[in-house]
Amino acid sequence: MRHNAVVIELGSEDSAVMRCALEAARLYFRTRGQSGGNWGKPNRGVYMYRAGRALEDGDSSPPCMADAYRCMGNVARAALCAIARHLRLRDVFNHLLDDTPLPANEASSSVLVAAYSHSNLQNGKGAIGGWKLSTNNEVEKGLLTLIASDHSGLQVCDPNSRWYLADGGSGPGDLLLLTGKALSHATAGLRPAASYRAASDYSSGTITSGRTSLAFRLMPQSNAILDCSPITAAGHVIPQSYVPISVSQFMDDLSAEEDMVCNRSDGTYETPSNLNGEPSLRSILSDPLSGVFLEDAVVVSCGHSFGGLMLRKVIEMSRCSLCNIDIESGPLIPNIALRAAAAAVKHEDDRRLFHNAALRKRRKEVGEHTFTLKRLNRENGDVAGEGDSQLHHRGVQYPFSVNEKVMIKGNRRTPEKFVGREAVITSQCLNGWYLLKVLGTGESVRLQYRSLRKISSSQATEDRCQQQTIVQNGS
Repeated sequence: MRHNAVVIELGSEDSAVMRCALEAARLYFRTRGQSGGNWGKPNRGVYMYRAGRALEDGDSSPPCMADAYRCMGNVARAALCAIARHLRLRDVFNHLLDDTPLPANEASSSVLVAAYSHSNLQNGKGAIGGWKLSTNNEVEKGLLTLIASDHSGLQVCDPNSRWYLADGGSGPGDLLLLTGKALSHATAGLRPAASYRAASDYSSGTITSGRTSLAFRLMPQSNAILDCSPITAAGHVIPQSYVPISVSQFMDDLSAEEDMVCNRSDGTYETPSNLNGEPSLRSILSDPLSGVFLEDAVVVSCGHSFGGLMLRKVIEMSRCSLCNIDIESGPLIPNIALRAAAAAVKHEDDRRLFHNAALRKRRKEVGEHTFTLKRLNRENGDVAGEGDSQLHHRGVQYPFSVNEKVMIKGNRRTPEKFVGREAVITSQCLNGWYLLKVLGTGESVRLQYRSLRKISSSQATEDRCQQQTIVQNGS
C-alpha cells in the first residue's frame, strides 16, 4: 500500500458489476436531470444508498446499487483483514462492523454514494461525498473508502507533501482504496488517513463529458469502541494519546473536519478545517499529555484546573500553561465538580466498553450454539436442503415452525412427564419459546427451543406405519 492508498483490480465478475453500476448511475442522473427530477440540474447529482433502508414514497434508486454495495463491501472487509494481518493482528476489526447479514429493520452503518458531476461546476462537495471534485485537501472519517470511477482524477499526498495521481491507469472496473481517520485511531496511527484532492487537469475542465463515481464508505457502528489495546498486545509502541473512545464521540470530535463546504455570510466558501472547532467534552475532561481523565483535578492560584502529568509540569514550571501567569506555591484546592464530571464520563466509557465486550461474547456463544444445533440436527437424521436454508434465515431462536411435530428432549426445568413425548407446535412465542400440544394426552405446555428436537423423516415414517398397523388391527 503506497501512502495509504492502493488500486485494487477486481475479478471479471466483480469488474462487470462495477462497470454496470457506473453506467446505470450515469443514466440515472441524466434521466432525472432531463425530467426535472434532480432539481432541474442535469449536470450534477448524488445518491446515498444504505443496505436495509427502505425507499421512501416517490423515491427511486439507481439500478445495480445493491449489487455494487455487496461487491464493494466484500472487498472492503477483505482489505481490512489484510491490513490486520500485516499489523500482526487477528479479527480485531470485526466488532466495529455491521452484522452480516443485517438484522431485520436495521440500516447499515456503511454507505454507498453514487455521484455525477460535470467539469464546469465551480463549487460543491468533495469527490467522494458529493457533486464535484474539490481541489482542497480532504480526509475520510471512516475505516476505509473504495472509489470506482469512469475517469481518473484523484491525487494522494505522500509523506513529503508531494501529490501523485493515485488512480492513474485504472479502469472503471478497478477500485481505489483510501484509509480513513477511524482506522488511523484504531491502529494508533500505524495506518494514517490518506489525504486526497482532485487532479488539476480535471478541475480545469479537461474531462468534458463529466465524471461518474461510486464511493463505498466502510463505517464502524456508532455504538462500537475504538480501542488500541490489541495494537499494544501485538508488540507495537503507541502514544498515550490513543485512548479508547466510542465511535459516536469520535465522529463528533471530527465534525469540524468534515469534508463539506460551508457557506459563509459574506458569500465566500471555506472548509470547516479552516474554522475554529469547538473542543469536545472528552478533551476538556482529559489530561492533554497522558489522555487520562482528570479525576485528580485541582485548582491553581490563577483559577485554571489541571491534573495528571500536566499538573506536575505546571508545578515544576511554577507557571500556568494556559494563561502564562506565575502560580503561587501553596496548598492546591481540589476541583470537586470537574472530578465528578470526569468520573461520570469515564464511567460511561467503561460501561460502553463492557457492553461491547459482553455483546461480542454473546455473539460468539450464539454462533457456537448454531453450529452445535446444526450438528445435532444432522446426527438426528435431518436432510440438508430447504429445511436447512429456512433454519438459517429464521435464526437460532426459532428453528421450528408452527404445526411441526417435535420430540421433547427436556432439560432440568422440564417436567418429567413431558420428557420423551411427541408434541405439535401450536404457536410461536417470544425469545425462542413455543406453545406445544402433547400428543396422546392433549396437554398444552410452553417450552423453549433448547428443550425440543426435530423428528427425523425415518422416525416419522415408522410412526405412521405403527399408527396404520394399530388402525388395521383395531378394525
